[in-house]
Amino acid sequence: MAEAADIQGMNPSPARRWLRRAASLIVGAPLIAGLLAGPAAPSAQADGAKKAPTGSRTVDVALNTLTPSAPVKGDTLTVSGTLTNKGKKTVTDAEVDLRVGPALSSRSEIDEAAKRTGYLPGSDPAALGGKYTLKTAKLAPGISQDFTLDVPVNKLGLDDEGVYQLGVSITGRTSDTLYDQVLGIQRTFLPWQPGDTDSRTKLTFLWPLIASAHVTAETGSDAQQTPVFDNDDLARELAAGGRLEQAVALGSRLPVTWVIDPDLLASVDAMTRNYRVRVGDTTIAGTNQGIAKQWLAALETAVKDGKVVALPFADPDLASIAHRGKNVSGTLSHLRTATEVAGATVETVLHVKPSTDFAWPVDGAIDPSVVDVATSAGAHKVIARSDSLEETGGLPYTPTSARPIGGGTTAVVSDYRLSTAFQGELAKAEDSTLAVQKFLAHTLAVTEQAPDKERSIVVAPQRTPTVAQTQTMARALQALTEERWTQPADLVSAAEEKPDAGATTKVPKASQYPKKLRSQELPTQAFQDIRTTQDSLNSFQIILTQPDRVVTPFGNAIDRSMSTSWRGRPLEAQQYRDAVRTYLQSLTNEVQLIAKSDVTLSGRSATIPVTVQNKLVQGVDNLVLRLTSGNATRLKLNDGAPVAEQPVKIAGGHSQSVKFDASANANGQAQVTARLFTEDGTPYGEEMTFTVKVSEVTPTVLLVIAGGLLLLVLAGIRMYTHRKRTVAGSTVEDDGSAHDGGEPEQPSDPTPDTGPESGNPSEPGEKVDR
Repeated sequence: MAEAADIQGMNPSPARRWLRRAASLIVGAPLIAGLLAGPAAPSAQADGAKKAPTGSRTVDVALNTLTPSAPVKGDTLTVSGTLTNKGKKTVTDAEVDLRVGPALSSRSEIDEAAKRTGYLPGSDPAALGGKYTLKTAKLAPGISQDFTLDVPVNKLGLDDEGVYQLGVSITGRTSDTLYDQVLGIQRTFLPWQPGDTDSRTKLTFLWPLIASAHVTAETGSDAQQTPVFDNDDLARELAAGGRLEQAVALGSRLPVTWVIDPDLLASVDAMTRNYRVRVGDTTIAGTNQGIAKQWLAALETAVKDGKVVALPFADPDLASIAHRGKNVSGTLSHLRTATEVAGATVETVLHVKPSTDFAWPVDGAIDPSVVDVATSAGAHKVIARSDSLEETGGLPYTPTSARPIGGGTTAVVSDYRLSTAFQGELAKAEDSTLAVQKFLAHTLAVTEQAPDKERSIVVAPQRTPTVAQTQTMARALQALTEERWTQPADLVSAAEEKPDAGATTKVPKASQYPKKLRSQELPTQAFQDIRTTQDSLNSFQIILTQPDRVVTPFGNAIDRSMSTSWRGRPLEAQQYRDAVRTYLQSLTNEVQLIAKSDVTLSGRSATIPVTVQNKLVQGVDNLVLRLTSGNATRLKLNDGAPVAEQPVKIAGGHSQSVKFDASANANGQAQVTARLFTEDGTPYGEEMTFTVKVSEVTPTVLLVIAGGLLLLVLAGIRMYTHRKRTVAGSTVEDDGSAHDGGEPEQPSDPTPDTGPESGNPSEPGEKVDR
């Protein structure tokens, strides 16, 4: 590597010669070294408890502030921090001192010095002493005490420009020691450039604005299609003091290249209007429109005069696509669509034209397949990292970032040390200060490697830095704004720099891709799920009169399903994909056949109605309802065919009854199947089956007819009998043979009140007058 090459084949640096002399003295005095050196790592006691720290680890020295971070002549260096007694004995007669070592000659020496812990006699320089020593009172076990040291820079013994090791130590004794010894030490780095210089390295710092997916595929049923958010976490990141608020507030004052996920902009823009937030099985109205508007306004102002790079929409995981998704049909087309949408989204929301020519794989790790996928959507520049594209040419310096890797593609190789300088927990002031000083030390070391050769380097930090990490990055960049050994440059210009002839341009093999990163990739099943959802969406949109109302939110949700933000969260990623698929299925089910009971046909021909219901807000068209007779011999449909079709067009929120002519050739039952199809013949929804009972003249009808005829016959007989009796009575009265007292004769045998309506049974042989 270039960092190792800078010390190979060259004369030992003054620092190394000094260390070797010190080491020889230690070998000659092993007893003294053994007394002064801190003990080995504490071991467990018999009862399992750990021993309290002793020796140079007795007191924890925290370096909380160091100002200025990169002093110049005439400055006073102020170092403040905290001492904490981790031992079991009280510390007495203690002094806090600065220790300034010789200049470190390479980036490798900076790394070695950063790894050292504890005090090593001979290797650690002597304390400044004198009036710049701070005496402390007793420090009891478990007690902390703050300290501040102010030392003029000209008293530090700094010579030529370079990176110096700076240490703060506490020397004293405890009740079980008879002599003073170093009880604690903390080291950092002090970059020193006393005067003006023409040697500057171009520094490009990427400032990412990326968030995880928050918006679902679901929208409201109103005309505005109110978006639904999974939660309101994004609002907390946008609010004062939140991660994204701090990123914009701090980045607006720094010379950075903004790297933005357009999905974040689209999500925040949606929050500026009506939106809803899912809570359990329901949704509630979102209330953070003001926060969203304020953040977008601040960002628009911040990027107005800067350089903006737009990643593909939702920041798709390029390595996951390359290793597990590209062979699943349709996956690469999603990537191309995400790239096409990116530029338009940024320009619409921020009113600036971004660059969409960059791809950024996770941690800058590449192999041939990752490069192929990264460039398949039109990007010609890939942001890699130097631990992936390692230097093998023996260059004694860190080369310029840009380099050709074949096929017209440029790899912009970010510096591994600088890009990872702000990882880890930096909420503590000590951790933040150490990170800033190490970052500054490496930037100066890069310039010092080849002062006469101007180079361009790129810093690509983690995608979603925390608030503490963002604040630390801002402090480090602020210390470089005076352009003493670096000068700012944007990513576009960095990609156009002339490459170093000896820099590595060979993309590493697939077998060299980091196993840790590969284990975090989306599984192949994820891309198969996405394909299934896309196929369902393709079928669904065909029938819609306003397909954009569905295609846009679902297309964005599908892109979010491939986001890099799902790394390390496989369960959440699966739940999001399932939610998208389930919601799409619920929409498609809103257009369905209404269940139908069995049908009875009386006669040889009839009409069979089938009802189609549309619960969607918008109308549906391009649908065909197909009816199929399961017994074409017994029941035929339109024009005597076993299958009949009718077009279906229904307004939103309505139902339609579709009628089919049917003809029967024989009595009996026939199964009929109804199903919807799109116009291209693709089945839509579930089929419905019902039974048609065919009967030319049914038993019920025959019974009714027979009963009616019987009533007519009986009525005729009664009328005939009654008339005959009337005629006979008139004849008797005329000749006087039956007259008694002048009263008319009553019928001798009146008809009893019998029959079904009376409740009395009819006697056999009696005639019933109905």
